[in-house]
Amino acid sequence: MRFEASTTFTCADPAIQRVYDEAVRKSRLNLKDFHGDRVLVEGGGYDKIWLETQPMGGEMFALHDPEAAVNNSLLFMRHQRSDGRLPGSIQRLEDRVEAQFNKLQGYCFPAHALNLYYLLGRDAQWLDALEDCLRRFDDWLWHTRAVSGDGLLSSFCVYDTGEDNAVRYGDAPCWWTEDAPPEGFAVVPMASMDITSFSYANWDALAKISRIRGRESEAAACRARANAIAESLRGRLWNESRGALFDRDKRGNTVDVLCHNTLRCMYWGSVSQAMADRFVAEHLLNPSEFWTELPLPSVAADDPAFLNAPENNWSGQCEGLTFQRALFALENYGYEKLVTRLGRRLLRAIAEGGYAFTQQFDPFTGTPSRVGMRSHAPIGPDSDEPFQDAYGPTMLAALGSIERLWGIGLWNGEVRFSLCGGLPCACSASWNGHAYRLESDGARAVATVDGREVYSGPCGVRVITGEAGGAVRTVAIE
Repeated sequence: MRFEASTTFTCADPAIQRVYDEAVRKSRLNLKDFHGDRVLVEGGGYDKIWLETQPMGGEMFALHDPEAAVNNSLLFMRHQRSDGRLPGSIQRLEDRVEAQFNKLQGYCFPAHALNLYYLLGRDAQWLDALEDCLRRFDDWLWHTRAVSGDGLLSSFCVYDTGEDNAVRYGDAPCWWTEDAPPEGFAVVPMASMDITSFSYANWDALAKISRIRGRESEAAACRARANAIAESLRGRLWNESRGALFDRDKRGNTVDVLCHNTLRCMYWGSVSQAMADRFVAEHLLNPSEFWTELPLPSVAADDPAFLNAPENNWSGQCEGLTFQRALFALENYGYEKLVTRLGRRLLRAIAEGGYAFTQQFDPFTGTPSRVGMRSHAPIGPDSDEPFQDAYGPTMLAALGSIERLWGIGLWNGEVRFSLCGGLPCACSASWNGHAYRLESDGARAVATVDGREVYSGPCGVRVITGEAGGAVRTVAIE
């Protein structure tokens, strides 16, 4: 399964141009041969593909490397267990590829695998395989993780949600290989907004697949199932007085840490518009909590559990993966202008930090946390630790931000031309015989599809068309 694609971007700002060029160049260093299958590994010292990051990462890099984009989802589907469980990570060993089932490791998969259906030219076989994969994985989730008995799914270990070293997990094990819940720990099994949202994401994608197939009654049933999961999430984990979601420990007590994970649920689409609006207004944009000098710390900056640790730790610092997911999370709820603001801040932090793409950033200074991958200790002038760079989620968050500011993206059968002002630029993309281009002088822009003009006018909008042009609509992005 393959498709043909390419893309280019040039602009008048040397700093932005260098961020783009370096992100593309270093992302290509993360392309690896997994015994005949080229994939895009996470990078920055992480040489596997994780379910948490790489289906999303591959799809976001699709116009640069279509083969890796497909394989980053296909390998997880290929290595799905007979009982439906998906591997949390896949590693290349000397003599084989190993699928690893010792954690769930997040779930940035359904929406991106579905977009590949469109990128592959509406491949019916891909849709068949994806539908089967999602149904079987969802069955496994509810068979093994519905331990609280109240419509929620549980996290068994720290790596289930990918929050390495997070204070809020207490004494929970890092990984867990069994289907039975762990015993003897203070917090887990934990009723989880993340794991519950995995299932919502499955049913949301299944509803869309059914609609693509013209099975309207089945699409309605899938949507009803997704809505029921969302209602369980709202009714049991949403704190109405505080305007955020909070997990519950094994005794049903609230895990009282204001973490960014409500934003994660916005990525999966499992919260209502009203819930998202409250979280954004009351918390995300609060400079004492999440809208710090560089926004989006993992835990609210004024929460007692916040820890500004520069090593791999989801207790405080800003994570490249959070920026990456936030692009989709905010767009899901109509916050395109906030994506623009966030993207500008991230690109500035990368440029001011010396164009190194690290996993974490200090939320109060925007400084990249340059850590060694062996000891997770900060790198000093006399250290022999490797300098972390080329961390995939941060590079793809940067490329995704540029795409949403001044670039061209393909999503679910639509073409999106983003025309922010203030920067003369040009972007082109080709895909399966179509040619897309935008040119801007910083005040006005022109967008074309296959040489035909689809927009000519002021900047500050996103122009959305079909794959071959056709109907045009605009969304304000600044």
